[in-house]
Amino acid sequence: MLFTPLAPAGAYLITPEPVGDHRGLFARVFCADEFAEHGLATVYVQGSVATNPRAGTLRGMHWQVAPHAEVKLVRVTAGAIWDVVVDVRPDSATYLEHAAVELSAANRATLYVPAGFAHGYITLTDDVEITYQMSERYAPDAYRGARWDDPAFGIEWPREPTVIADRDATYPDFVR
Repeated sequence: MLFTPLAPAGAYLITPEPVGDHRGLFARVFCADEFAEHGLATVYVQGSVATNPRAGTLRGMHWQVAPHAEVKLVRVTAGAIWDVVVDVRPDSATYLEHAAVELSAANRATLYVPAGFAHGYITLTDDVEITYQMSERYAPDAYRGARWDDPAFGIEWPREPTVIADRDATYPDFVR
């Protein structure tokens, strides 16, 4: 696996290194030893899947606060998304900086979302499926959100959302 650090600090794009032959290919998408070598979380206690039938579906920006702040591994198994992370750790040198990457079934990449980062995405294709691994269990009292187009984040989305939950569309501005 190739570990490409992103700005803001702590986020990574993890790309498998497939080995192929006449049967197809094989590639690791997780190895606790390799993650530990990069100082990344190696224990995940919850996994989820999200499906999105229509291109232009936006989910985010979401995170959990301490003591339930969570690391996420995000991987697309069908279709493609524009995935965004924002550093919302007030004591961080990269506070409010963001990174955006395209994740797709074709590129098989994984986004490592550190604890203390907001996360969201917009689907680029129809029929998207995304898998998540989380280091903490869902804790409703620790759950937070900010509007996807909050000016404090300065995110340039590749398109306007056509499908969005009322909650995601009406979050207040991020409070610094």
